[in-house]
Amino acid sequence: MRTVPIWAAVVALLVAGCGSAAGSNGKTSVVAAFYPLAYAAEQLGGPRVDVTNLTPPGAEPHDVELTPRDVGRIQTAEVVVYLSHGFQPAVEQAVGDATGKRVDALAGLGRHGSTTDPHVWLDPVLFAHVVERIGTALGAPRQAAALERRVLALDRAYRTGLAHCRRREFVSSHAAFGYLAARYHLRQLTITGIDPSYDPSPRHLQSLIELVRREHVSTVFFEPLFSPRLAETVAHDAHAKAAVLDPIEGLTSSEQHRGFTYFTLMRQNLRELRTALGCR
Repeated sequence: MRTVPIWAAVVALLVAGCGSAAGSNGKTSVVAAFYPLAYAAEQLGGPRVDVTNLTPPGAEPHDVELTPRDVGRIQTAEVVVYLSHGFQPAVEQAVGDATGKRVDALAGLGRHGSTTDPHVWLDPVLFAHVVERIGTALGAPRQAAALERRVLALDRAYRTGLAHCRRREFVSSHAAFGYLAARYHLRQLTITGIDPSYDPSPRHLQSLIELVRREHVSTVFFEPLFSPRLAETVAHDAHAKAAVLDPIEGLTSSEQHRGFTYFTLMRQNLRELRTALGCR
């Protein structure tokens, strides 16, 4: 007789338990991989949805590890919203067994030719398309249209705010802002690549420091969910300053407490970019 692994039995029990509860409160059960997707689902569904965010506050979504209960929630949710292309491999694998609607936020987007950068929510035009797809899955086209208008208002603010700047280059700790840079004709220079945990070589750091000096870049940006050590080192050696540019992959507990949202953080990023680029 074939032996069933203990972890499989645990997941099966949790799936059975979650399955009996899914939708039992009269709300549509939604599982979202991380903050921007969860926020969109909450805004679109309102009191009609029960949204579970798989990435806890202050956690880095690239490295999220799923519990058996998380896997059970994914498999039994009525709607699962996630990103493909390896952004969260554990989530992507679990989604393969989901029984509800699956919304891949990257599907069907024209992403400036990139196949590796998942940070589409930092480009308001692309995120508006994501909002539309989530709205379709939730049966909320009117709410989606209203949220799209708010997101596209961000696009207009960025276009206006970044139109007349002394410089177009900025430095970020990891390559999260490629879509934003392409949309508004900026140039992103990065300390690490798409993976923020990548450890750059001393040669790369030295060449970046020299480039920052040569291009008179005023600011090296780091993000709130990672140590600012590398960014502060580059900034110090290049005679620049360090500041925060938030990739909005997740809110910290402090940001949640202060009522920050996707919109407040996007507008905060715009203010930081305008200062760093010398925009008028």
